[in-house]
Amino acid sequence: MIRTRTDAVWIAAFALLVAFAVPWFLWRNATVVAGLPLWLWWHIGWMVLASATFYAFARGGAWERGVDAGVIRRG
Repeated sequence: MIRTRTDAVWIAAFALLVAFAVPWFLWRNATVVAGLPLWLWWHIGWMVLASATFYAFARGGAWERGVDAGVIRRG
């Protein structure tokens, strides 16, 4: 199976989402911003970024590139 540049970009994007989903570098950091710990703000921002990435993946036509490739549809 030959991967295109677009496939490589999506693979990298999702790998980064997974790699930075848990803010290891903020552990033991007691900084509070607007009444919430900094790690919680990181999580909120990361979920917004992940949602935008998944939206772009689904709406951008990339869904067929890997999710349902090879699926036989009946009916």
